[in-house]
Amino acid sequence: MTALADETAARPAWLRVDDGLIVDSGQDDGWIDAWERPQDDAADDRLIALAPAADVPLRWHHYPDAAPAQAAAAARLDALKDSLGDPSGLHVVAGQPAEAGQAVPVAVTTHAAMTAWTDWLAAQGLSPDAILPAAAAVPPPEAETLWAAEVGEETIVRTADRAFLSDPELDPLIAGDRTIAPLDAARMREALLLSLAAPPLDLLSGAWKPKRRWAIDPALLRLAKQLLIALLVVSLMVPVVHAIRLMSDSSRADKATVETAKKAGIAAPDAEAAEAEIDRRLAAAGGGPLAFSVPASALYDAMRDTPGVTLKSLAHRTDGTLTTTLAAPRVDDINAVLLALQAHGYRITAQPMAGTDGQQMANVTIRAVP
Repeated sequence: MTALADETAARPAWLRVDDGLIVDSGQDDGWIDAWERPQDDAADDRLIALAPAADVPLRWHHYPDAAPAQAAAAARLDALKDSLGDPSGLHVVAGQPAEAGQAVPVAVTTHAAMTAWTDWLAAQGLSPDAILPAAAAVPPPEAETLWAAEVGEETIVRTADRAFLSDPELDPLIAGDRTIAPLDAARMREALLLSLAAPPLDLLSGAWKPKRRWAIDPALLRLAKQLLIALLVVSLMVPVVHAIRLMSDSSRADKATVETAKKAGIAAPDAEAAEAEIDRRLAAAGGGPLAFSVPASALYDAMRDTPGVTLKSLAHRTDGTLTTTLAAPRVDDINAVLLALQAHGYRITAQPMAGTDGQQMANVTIRAVP
């Protein structure tokens, strides 16, 4: 905490608080050195500046029936109405009570004062977490009395609903029949510590609210790098593992083929040789790729795309050759079937002839093995 200086006060009063206790204080440049020194819990350090009561008087407004947010808004408007000067040059901040019926503190200062304070702090290379009016730290007095409290280099007078800089000529007029009693230093220190722990209001609000600064956590950045590396490794390993599994599956399939061939009495060094020998034996028996179903299936598929072609006869030889007679209203329809078979790699021979019913016919041979 530091009390903001004006142009005539070069060295403001300051104190350092740790766990609710004042561990260091002074009125010199030591607070800057203490703030800049690395601390074990530096992440929890906060810099709170106290704005002088001479520039920021306070008033407490009561709205018994209003909700906290509504009470804060009403107090700000009422304080603005009661203030002198151009409203555009004023900076009005209202605190928000914890519950309905509580008093609402309202601070009134100028944008010029805010500019001077923030520029002064920036010149020190510091950015405060909050700017608390010094008058807000003075606790309310007892009934029929007023407090006179020392905060920094100021004497602040606190009434039930106001807090302002003491003036020897005006104080008796304001007090009237009430007594102005000095506030005990220990009690003031305790109230100040409570206000620093939970500032009742912060002048760094509205137009003066600091813009949010995006900072990258180094630990989070390291974690992101590690996750990215892990993702890259996994992405590279997926195709490698897939290839290994595919090779393993192919190896098992080749072994199964060789074992099956061995059961059939075929001794082959590898799966390719075993498949070739099995095909040769099936061909000799009229099966395998030379079986009737292979070329016949290709023929039916080709005819399905040309509805006008009909099948007149069909025969199959053991060498895998399919012989058939096709009929159609036009020669082009038959040619379409033949071209479709050739497109699938079959060897075709055709002998055209005329049918007795006026249709075009052709005797066709289809080699079963492409």
